[in-house]
Amino acid sequence: MAGRRVAERTYSSSGQKRTAESGLGGLLPGERPRERLAAHGAGALSSAELIGVLWGSGTRGKSALDAAADALRQHEGLVGLARASDAELESVLGVGPARAAQLVAAFELGRRVVADWPQGRWTVRAPRDVGDRLVPQMGYLEREELRVVLLNTRNTVLRLLTVYQGNVSSSLVRIAELFRDAVRLSASGIILVHNHPSGDPTAPC
Repeated sequence: MAGRRVAERTYSSSGQKRTAESGLGGLLPGERPRERLAAHGAGALSSAELIGVLWGSGTRGKSALDAAADALRQHEGLVGLARASDAELESVLGVGPARAAQLVAAFELGRRVVADWPQGRWTVRAPRDVGDRLVPQMGYLEREELRVVLLNTRNTVLRLLTVYQGNVSSSLVRIAELFRDAVRLSASGIILVHNHPSGDPTAPC
């Protein structure tokens, strides 16, 4: 289009050249994340492409896809991006308050989907059953938490409680607090769960 300055870039992932305009309109036909999402499903898209779909249009001089790639690179991948604060997200060029809020909301929805599945009461048959449900919730916490899973005689979960929130390296709790609700609800068993904000699972409890 006359009067529009377009920069050409080569993207090794596709081996083809495309134009990088504001938004995603400069991509070659069939390369646009939204069209690829419709044709092949979300699983076929990279993390940057999924974020690009979430953000939609780009900013002056930078497409949404480029901004997403920069955000992932600056925060060392998707996990780092999920743990970033609003201010840290906004520090990425092309990511303002609105886009930061969209990311925070999207990550939180993802955690809630995992945490709420399956709906209703669930049964613990192995340690992984607890890990699959709680790791998405507790894996990104910046402070230590201690949670108690209360079970009935069939190992069905009666209730999941947060009994203490500590600091970045420890949590102190009275023994009585661990068993108070178990006694009140006549639980037959309990499972204690806590996180390591440092990311080191071998750190002392």
